[in-house]
Amino acid sequence: MVKNVRMNELEQAIKAGHASVIDCRETYEYEEGHIPGAINTPTSEFLNYIHLIDKTKHHFIICLTGARSQMVSRYLDQQGYQVSNVLGGMIVYHGDIEE
Repeated sequence: MVKNVRMNELEQAIKAGHASVIDCRETYEYEEGHIPGAINTPTSEFLNYIHLIDKTKHHFIICLTGARSQMVSRYLDQQGYQVSNVLGGMIVYHGDIEE
């Protein structure tokens, strides 16, 4: 079962320096602004990127609203990855943005 987390949990993990963030928005969305250090794995091409995801780490999965990240999180969870879906997505993120 996929764990859902609120944005404040992700923001706390980022401040603590132990957040691995996977942004599953499309490349053009990611390039418009993303969480610093987030890895872009577009949902439409996700299977091309899955081999890059470290199975030994916990990852926060984010998109714009939380819908695509829920799908990606569910898939990764079924494959044995440690993930949390970030509810609300980038719309509710108030931290630093990198372009």
